[in-house]
Amino acid sequence: MTDQIRKQGPTVTRDVQITFDCADPARLATFWAEALGYQLQAPPGDFESWDQALEAMGVPPENRNDASAVVDPEGTRPRLFFQRVPEHKQVKNRVHLDVRAAPGLEGDERMAALEAEAERLVSHGAERLSRHEPAPPLGAGHLIMADPEGNEFCLD
Repeated sequence: MTDQIRKQGPTVTRDVQITFDCADPARLATFWAEALGYQLQAPPGDFESWDQALEAMGVPPENRNDASAVVDPEGTRPRLFFQRVPEHKQVKNRVHLDVRAAPGLEGDERMAALEAEAERLVSHGAERLSRHEPAPPLGAGHLIMADPEGNEFCLD
């Protein structure tokens, strides 16, 4: 198998998009834009709003919240895409986001910064699930949270 992979040529890096299945794309997009400092993706072309764009595309009003996206204002981080699905979340995430909310901080100062960010995100619809204290040398401490639809993420 390794020889076969080598014959394919050099590895090429790829951009990624992170996709969330959800019940309310607009609400979840708004939450994650707030959590990450992203912005809602602008409508295409010369449209002033997504409603105008979707109207022009012939999308019926009941389908206008079928998808939403947020983007990094600097254009360097992955786009997050939110798509409506009929089923609700049923089990723990197998993949989650770690939101780096206390870079360079340690100990009590780090945990205080994480707590402040948790409080801010709770005011936007997140839920605080648990706190994990620092456990040197490898465990710096983190908080486990859930977004408004129950998707787990860490404040790290």
